[in-house]
Amino acid sequence: MNAWHPFFQLLLTRLREFYREPEVLFWVYGFPLLLALGLSIAFWSRKPEPTLVDVQAGPGAEQLAEKLRGPNMIVEVLDEDQCQRRRLTGKTMLYLVPLEDGGLKYVYDETQPESRSAYFQVDAALLRDKDPNWKPEENPTPEHGNRYIDFLLPGLLGMNLMGGGLWGVGFVIVDMRVRKLLKRLLATPMKRSHFLLSVLTGRMLMMLPEMLLLVLAGYYVFGVPIRGNPLTLALFVFLGAAAFSGIGLLLASRTDKTETISGLINLVLLPMWLLSGTFFSSKRFPDVVQPIIQALPLTQLNNALREIMLEGATFSEVAWRAAILAAWALGCFLLGLRWFRWQ
Repeated sequence: MNAWHPFFQLLLTRLREFYREPEVLFWVYGFPLLLALGLSIAFWSRKPEPTLVDVQAGPGAEQLAEKLRGPNMIVEVLDEDQCQRRRLTGKTMLYLVPLEDGGLKYVYDETQPESRSAYFQVDAALLRDKDPNWKPEENPTPEHGNRYIDFLLPGLLGMNLMGGGLWGVGFVIVDMRVRKLLKRLLATPMKRSHFLLSVLTGRMLMMLPEMLLLVLAGYYVFGVPIRGNPLTLALFVFLGAAAFSGIGLLLASRTDKTETISGLINLVLLPMWLLSGTFFSSKRFPDVVQPIIQALPLTQLNNALREIMLEGATFSEVAWRAAILAAWALGCFLLGLRWFRWQ
């Protein structure tokens, strides 16, 4: 008998279990696609909201507000307490205080990009008021590749790869241990590595249609570009799936309760969702924590997917990111194999 016969039989068993449960098909393929479509529609080519600016009531306040009002700026005249309260609660970006000598005081939070943007908008509007003949040259041409949806879709790919690897491997193994299925498999003529490889391989095979659907939806529905080599993109999808499947295996190697594995998975998921640039750039965090952030597998996966899809990066330019993902995959699998127990 072929030495790998147990592996192939276990893999077929995993695939049959998967496709015989319609609700699993929805959560693996349907839900990530609906999530991606929902977020993509919310942020697809959306124009910025009008800037909210308040003017503190006083001499000249109404005239100043009238100068600033326009299609891109909403201006209200309010008393000092209301202006302060609205700024502190984020209902307005800044407020203006007309001074007795004809000057103007800007009250805003310089650490907030929206407030600084509002400051420059107000300044430009007042400059145009002083010189009515001055008009800026405008060329509003949104480019595919620099929209938020273009930034978001690779992050969603990475997020789904991480969630699928952790839940599809880690939770499944613990659930089998709780139901005493692993104890029964222990009595069969197979190696431990065959069983673990079959779970990992099954998860990665199920992941391929999911990733293909997301990439095609982004490309054909929302115009997200794929400027790099599709084979390089596919390689990083594979490495990401392998890395997170390995982490899921490591978490499940000795866990014997579904409640425990759920907590461990969330302990891994939530920090990486926050730190690894899924919904916003990881460079927003201080330099002191950047080495930790860059060591996370989701950070390297998200950055590599964006560089390949949006910047057309070649494999040689992102090879070091591939090495980090491969190290996570191999290291976690070997540790999980070493520490794994059947019951």
